[in-house]
Amino acid sequence: MSCTIIVGGNFGDEGKGKIVSHVAHQDHPTIISRGGVGPNAGHTVMVGEKKFGVRMCPSGFVYPDARLMIGTGVLVDPRVLMHEIEVLDVEGRIFLDKRCAIIEEAHIQEDKTNAHLSKKVGSTGTGCGPAN
Repeated sequence: MSCTIIVGGNFGDEGKGKIVSHVAHQDHPTIISRGGVGPNAGHTVMVGEKKFGVRMCPSGFVYPDARLMIGTGVLVDPRVLMHEIEVLDVEGRIFLDKRCAIIEEAHIQEDKTNAHLSKKVGSTGTGCGPAN
């Protein structure tokens, strides 16, 4: 069984999501997993003429037979995840590691109102910093 791993060596915006969706179309994997921090970054995926923005689900959702995994340590915003499950129609094939952490509303509020996080660090306001 082969395994393809896609890792970014920069600070993001490298096109990892686009590569994952392309590989999913070409290789038809049985499992597609995502790691990283959480919903603080996103990927834009084109399926035909449809454009999808994903922040929680693996970008390989485009291959309908793949199981989608969210790995250990990923911070999960339940609202973002549930929205993507509905919009991407991936219910029943997306799974979370039991060691994922949950981003709560208090984390998001602190991220947006804490001057150090919002101004000096340049947080995205998604709650990832405080939830970590």
